[in-house]
Amino acid sequence: MKNLQKNTIMQLTLSVVMFVSMILLAIPHQAKAAENLGIHAKAAILIDADTGKILYEKNAGKSLGIASMSKMMTEYILLDQVKAGKIKWDQKYKVSDYAYKISQDRALSNVPLRADGEYTIRELYDAMAIYSANAATIAIAETIAGSETEFLKLMNKKAKELGLTNYEFFNSSGLNNAQLQGMQPAGTPNKGENKMSARSVALLAYRLLKDHPEVLETSSIPSKVFRKGTDDAIKMDNWNFMLKGLVFEYEGVDGLKTGTTDYAGQCFTGTAKRGNTRLISVVMDATDADGNNENKKARFDATKALFDYGFNQFSTEKIVSKGQTFKGNETVAVENGKEKQVKVAAKEELSMMVKTNDAKEYTANVVLDKKSLNAPVKKGEVVGHIEVKNKAGKDYGFIDPKIKALEVVTTEAVEEKGWFTKVFSAIGDFFSNLWNKVF
Repeated sequence: MKNLQKNTIMQLTLSVVMFVSMILLAIPHQAKAAENLGIHAKAAILIDADTGKILYEKNAGKSLGIASMSKMMTEYILLDQVKAGKIKWDQKYKVSDYAYKISQDRALSNVPLRADGEYTIRELYDAMAIYSANAATIAIAETIAGSETEFLKLMNKKAKELGLTNYEFFNSSGLNNAQLQGMQPAGTPNKGENKMSARSVALLAYRLLKDHPEVLETSSIPSKVFRKGTDDAIKMDNWNFMLKGLVFEYEGVDGLKTGTTDYAGQCFTGTAKRGNTRLISVVMDATDADGNNENKKARFDATKALFDYGFNQFSTEKIVSKGQTFKGNETVAVENGKEKQVKVAAKEELSMMVKTNDAKEYTANVVLDKKSLNAPVKKGEVVGHIEVKNKAGKDYGFIDPKIKALEVVTTEAVEEKGWFTKVFSAIGDFFSNLWNKVF
């Protein structure tokens, strides 16, 4: 009997130990899975394309090779020029010796250009956006700035305007300068290659979609024939294999830009939309599980992992309502006003993507920039901003440094005191102060 009781106790103890061990082992495993997502890439980032909220990042601040993802900057500048009326889609380009020679290198992604040929900007743009044609990109740069050397100045200027950091541009296409047959932009090194951080690539993509959403009309084309109906016709298959109908199709993918060089490895800036949610992802120097960076599937596997994470584990939640007030900061003092205080509240609603299970962990606090206002006070005058914090863990913030914090404003106007009231107020203040000093 004693042996039976002893065995029973031992079995129960063992069961409890095993149960507790399983719980303890599960916790770090879940935390690790949420952190790396099984992504094999030197850097990665995922953002909400609507608000710029960063949902995930890995080594996102490190400057790495970006290869043909550079062409997003060339696209951005071209679309700016078209919108401003400085460049026309049917405008003709006469092929330079530089663009001709590069176009004949079929080891690179190219559509061959004729030395005596003329091409519309639309043809060149399609070749660049769909087929990542390098000579076509050079042609666009020459059209806009006169030379690729001058175009580099526009790239750096735009990068600064957008708030990009940790970047270097050596040419418009993203090729290594060594591949440009000694014709690279003046003053750039022979082996220079464009670099950027994943965070800056995501910011570039974010602004490109915000300012020029029409870019998706072209980036979503799986295949197109260049110069269809002519002797120069050539089929251009999109390098984004996640598009509808292609080998690694992923629901909702309609852009944006791949990139591959020996230096940069397998790179991809992707975007996908499901319902009202659009995500932007960036993976840089992706490899397969064995560390092979020549497997083109690797960048799409990493992108799929990011998109699955964003679409499956996040939802858009309202954090702050328009007109919401905050306990302890419902009013701000007013000097020389008919009212001694003015009510304040959130100017706009704040909704953003958060992990579905963490939605209740977000708190909003008011930071008053002004403790008092001088009358007259206008309705809608900014007095502070709202800080949002996640009590459950790390929050990555927003991709665009120009995104302003949610403002706290006055909800009503307060008129200034009349001169007669001011005089009696001053007299009252005088005697009040005198009384306090005496007594």
